[in-house]
Amino acid sequence: MADKSHSVLLVVDVQKAFNDVSWGERSNQTAESHIAELITLFRQNEIDVIHIKHQSNNPESLFYPEHITSEFKSEATPLKNELILTKTVNSAFIGTNLEEILHEKGITKIYIVGLTTPHCISTTTRMAANLGFKCYLVEDATASFELIGHTGIKYSANEVQELTIVTLNEEFAEILSTSQVQEQFE
Repeated sequence: MADKSHSVLLVVDVQKAFNDVSWGERSNQTAESHIAELITLFRQNEIDVIHIKHQSNNPESLFYPEHITSEFKSEATPLKNELILTKTVNSAFIGTNLEEILHEKGITKIYIVGLTTPHCISTTTRMAANLGFKCYLVEDATASFELIGHTGIKYSANEVQELTIVTLNEEFAEILSTSQVQEQFE
């Protein structure tokens, strides 16, 4: 059974910008449905859900606040009483008061979901662990896009996803599936 009073669900960058075809091939097409399941689970258990929103100052960016693509996807629409923090870099802890909020609430365990795994999910998870929080990365509630490395080699979205998860496993987070999280709350 999960410790509900000291836990939080951190929903990172589940925004319409990631629907754009410019990102290329994507892993885990069911990430948003798993995110929606987890948001519902945490709400039903009266556990805080904190939403992180990426914002860019560049008017050409998909994350520019005046573009519809900067809005949350329907699967992760915050409720009026849920906290939304806006960030401009990969980490949800940089330029926000997330750490302070978590300490004020007595949070020790963070369940992390969202987009994209090698960027904002990885950076936020690493920082959370380094700040002393117990992190649970819900792998099937995250996704990656294909990447081209510095030598020109193209890595598939599934390769990027798997390797990112591997680099976070045990040192920075316990890797769980949506069903494993659900079992913790039974």
